[in-house]
Amino acid sequence: MFWVPLLLLAWAATGLSCGRLCLAASRASAQEKPAVRGHELTLYEAAFLSGGPSRVADVTLVAMARARRLLIAHTGWATVVDPVGRDDMERSVLGAIGPAGQSRIAPIRLGAAAAGPVRALADRLVAAGLAVPEGAVSGVAGAVRQVRAATVAVLALGTVAVLMPSQERATAGQVPVAIWFTLPLLLCVGCLLIARVEVHPYTRWASPAGQRLLGSLSARGDHLTAVAVRGVRATGDPELRAAFSHRGPGETAQRGH
Repeated sequence: MFWVPLLLLAWAATGLSCGRLCLAASRASAQEKPAVRGHELTLYEAAFLSGGPSRVADVTLVAMARARRLLIAHTGWATVVDPVGRDDMERSVLGAIGPAGQSRIAPIRLGAAAAGPVRALADRLVAAGLAVPEGAVSGVAGAVRQVRAATVAVLALGTVAVLMPSQERATAGQVPVAIWFTLPLLLCVGCLLIARVEVHPYTRWASPAGQRLLGSLSARGDHLTAVAVRGVRATGDPELRAAFSHRGPGETAQRGH
């Protein structure tokens, strides 16, 4: 009967992890809102749904560079030519560049992505049912990781119980010891399968409705739409690609483009 404490540990790990997953999935479902019908994505909205706040900053920088209102060098520096922003996003970029009129791209992206206009854009997309509420998917993903860890723990505990030197191979009430550990294992695996079906339609940013709109938008062939959907790597300008991938002293690679 030395295997009983191990079985209790297995059930405790299973119950806590599966309970957390159910709670996270319930919260995510409660946060979902029906998508607004007939909504047409703007360039900034498509950028946010595809790559989040940093993608919005990237599209704004590329658009300003193509309009010759901003010079972007392949060395990773941006210089202001026209200090008047045409919209809130451009004004955020100009504000991130600062009064000197010149800055490296990495801090510009960070500053513009964290600015108020991008947060307001995110709120509008969530309210329209096109974006995933902040923390919804990450909460479910964390719970899924915990269930996976519990699955491994149940397998390990069951193996130890079966291989214990003092453990009779026979049974506990004519039921093999391994069978008792199969029950929490099946519960963990079942929760993982259900979570895969439920979480799979979501990306980090776009809800299923947002993804459908992005799918229709990606058929367009214009340059800025390609950058919004696929990132700066979609641009045909090698200097722009070099500028966004360039690292200055002390800078780390920027993700999301």
